[in-house]
Amino acid sequence: MEKKRILFISQEITPYLPESEISSIGRHLPQGIQERGKEIRTFMPRYGCVNERRNQLHEVIRLSGMNLIIDDTDHPLIIKVASIQAARMQVYFIDNEDYFQRKHVLTDENEQFFSDNDERAIFFARGVLETVIKLRWAPDLIHCHGWLTGLVPLYIKTAYKDDPLFANSKVVYSAYDEDMSQTVSDSFKDKLLLEGVSKDDLGILEDNTYNGLSKLAVQQSDGIIQGSETINPDLAKYIADSGKEFLGHQPADSYMDTFNEFYDKIIG
Repeated sequence: MEKKRILFISQEITPYLPESEISSIGRHLPQGIQERGKEIRTFMPRYGCVNERRNQLHEVIRLSGMNLIIDDTDHPLIIKVASIQAARMQVYFIDNEDYFQRKHVLTDENEQFFSDNDERAIFFARGVLETVIKLRWAPDLIHCHGWLTGLVPLYIKTAYKDDPLFANSKVVYSAYDEDMSQTVSDSFKDKLLLEGVSKDDLGILEDNTYNGLSKLAVQQSDGIIQGSETINPDLAKYIADSGKEFLGHQPADSYMDTFNEFYDKIIG
């Protein structure tokens, strides 16, 4: 029987970034799912604070070289890779000089979201999906961690739905206890438009905040996991009202098997 394929997309993974709830799950969950007999691929952004030499990142020339157009501007897509030897897994990094070379991750030194985080989210989501196409690796399930990954479900269900690699892919979104209050740019919806994506698909973004982005991810996903013990109450209510397959917060000592069973349920 062919192994099921799980694509993990995370905004943080340790040891490349300091340990946090998201980065810890981003590191250990793929390993645990691989050990339970599934095939995995893992992606994160190559933030400027990721030390390339210490972590032995190197560019994958055959995957790099594409340009992604966002807001009528070309942005080169660079793909790098590193190995976590203890886990026997590779991590692919989405890189671009305009979006991911700064030393801070998602907020500046004053804890304010970067004004181009909307474009960074677009570039990251499309960069991952274009790279998976180049790898010719069809995932049975895509698990997205954190709001920066929140556009992946939209693109899978719209712009990329007719690509044979994603035609049967299910999507799970994990919602965490993150600051959702700050606003995205007024032009965010226009920047999101691709062939296959209509303004009707983006109606939930009338809530012009990062909470709206997470609601969009919930709307377009097949299953939702509550990644933190508590999450934004408005988002929690939206998830409950959505009727989507839902897995509540799981304790650290037992989430691996529960997640694996949830994947099997979603895949069907």
